Amino acid sequence: MYDPTVARLTYRALLGRRRALILGALPLLLIAISVAVRALAGADDQTAADVLGGLALATMVPIIGVIAGTGAIGPEIDDGSVVYLLSKPLKRPTIISTKLFVAIAVTMVFSALPTLVAGLILNGNGQQIAVAYTVAALVASIAYAALFLLLGTVSRHAVVFGLVYALVWEALFGSLVPGARTLSVQQWSLAVAQEVADGSIVTSDVGLTTATVLLVGVTAVATWYAGQKLRTLTLAGEE
Repeated sequence: MYDPTVARLTYRALLGRRRALILGALPLLLIAISVAVRALAGADDQTAADVLGGLALATMVPIIGVIAGTGAIGPEIDDGSVVYLLSKPLKRPTIISTKLFVAIAVTMVFSALPTLVAGLILNGNGQQIAVAYTVAALVASIAYAALFLLLGTVSRHAVVFGLVYALVWEALFGSLVPGARTLSVQQWSLAVAQEVADGSIVTSDVGLTTATVLLVGVTAVATWYAGQKLRTLTLAGEE
């Protein structure tokens, strides 16, 4: 379920000069803000949780997920170059799973590692806050990459839809409508982080069991459906 050639091409597309600058901008901003907050407010657990939860997990991780997930396949579909890939003797699920692996890896590197660095700067991992939010970023990276890879497969406006989900549904409705939080990757990942952190600073509105089932289920279904859509795209091209 992994093809090195597809992976190499996908990495090259995602880490091109322009995308690499975009992917690196948010992590650098997070670290810069963390340095400023630490200098002004000192080491405070609640402040660290607020910065990591509000900026890293709620903003940076989903945006990087959008860029990596949709960028892994969307541009190839838009410009028609996916036809050359589909003409190779590769199973469609292998193409999707390989691109998903790359999207997950890129999302993790550009979101989880900066989250850990920012957490260590903010409070030196007091109450395991830095590690907890890093674990949340790692878990969220998997689900976001799968969701946004699916969007890149089914829509030419995947980036717009991805940003609407990440910034409007999760950030806006998730903070105002309690019921919406159940359908939030952010809350699912926080449920995992809650088990890692000491104390009650990191909390989630979703139980760990529910969050785990939803994370696995959404990732699996999104990956499977993306493979089905790619098969449909191939058949349409042949007809």
